[in-house]
Amino acid sequence: MTRYHDTEWGVPLHDDNKLFEFLILDCCQAGLSWSTILNKRENYRRALDGWDAQKIARYTDADAQRLLANPGIVRNRLKVAAKVTNARAYLAVQEEFGSFDSYIWRFVDGTPIVGRRKSMDDIPATTPESDALSRDLKKRGFKFVGSTIVYAFMQSVGMANDHTVDCFRYAELTGP
Repeated sequence: MTRYHDTEWGVPLHDDNKLFEFLILDCCQAGLSWSTILNKRENYRRALDGWDAQKIARYTDADAQRLLANPGIVRNRLKVAAKVTNARAYLAVQEEFGSFDSYIWRFVDGTPIVGRRKSMDDIPATTPESDALSRDLKKRGFKFVGSTIVYAFMQSVGMANDHTVDCFRYAELTGP
């Protein structure tokens, strides 16, 4: 968790493949701890063809059964089905907007929300931006994208900097 915090969490991300990875991981988190999902990250990478959305979108019932039998990932039938659904919706968004990156970052006007949080207790579970993105993702057919999950995703990919002001990453990510 420390390495993830110190190198990835909250860093603005603009690579569609990495954004898809984090979206899938955050959707898997629903009802679970982030550390549980993060510890299974490499298992997910192997099980999901290296996060290849084109391949995942073509998964069949046999692929779903393979995933449900994989002890290295969360074996929840609805979450497995959501991976395929979300891959298809992700590809549709890419087609419509040119990239998933350009689609999601418009919800924060292309600039990370800077939280200026004094303690972990100050970090909200949702924001108006995560509410709006969640609604739009759902409208586009995405699953497991409630506002809380979406805000966790936004934090993961740097759309929101919720490092506390006394954290060294806060200063590094906000600048002088």
